[in-house]
Amino acid sequence: MSLVRLNIKGISYSQTQSGAYALVLKEVEGERTLPIIIGAFEAQSIAIALEKEIKPPRPLTHDLFKSFSDRFNIKVKQVIIHKLVDGVFYSSLICERDKIEEIIDARTSDAIALATRFNAPIFTYENILDKAGIFLKIKEEPELTQAKIEIEELALDIAEDASYEEISLEELHTQLDEAVANEDYELAAKLRDEIDKRKK
Repeated sequence: MSLVRLNIKGISYSQTQSGAYALVLKEVEGERTLPIIIGAFEAQSIAIALEKEIKPPRPLTHDLFKSFSDRFNIKVKQVIIHKLVDGVFYSSLICERDKIEEIIDARTSDAIALATRFNAPIFTYENILDKAGIFLKIKEEPELTQAKIEIEELALDIAEDASYEEISLEELHTQLDEAVANEDYELAAKLRDEIDKRKK
């Protein structure tokens, strides 16, 4: 069976499961997308890894795994989504240490969160994409990165009508630093977007 390379296209609220998110993967050389339901923690972890401007003051679980792996010269070479059973995707981490390759079973959400940190490619088999892939048009804004578009979807506790118009740019930077220090990444994303909007 041939492998198909996937890229992360975005993260959005799941329309089918409350409190969950849909991670949308898209084949590199094609138009099919593979939506995967993941939990809120994993969604946030993936979004933060993609969003380079936000650095947590303490390592998240997947950051800790990356630091641990780096310390012991373990490299995640690739992630393969290898099985789909009853709507559940199964994945493997292909790791290497001292030129010895190991395959480690992982939840797909964890595997992808780690792939983003190791810059490892994500693959699935053609038959899985045939079975679960869909053609989905995703609205894109060229001036925004894919992470920046989707991280706003994770702003669970921020009111939609929150306005920063009366806050100075200097104060926005101060609040951004405080939000990151308090690990309030949803608020940090909102503040960062307001700062970027004013720079244009």
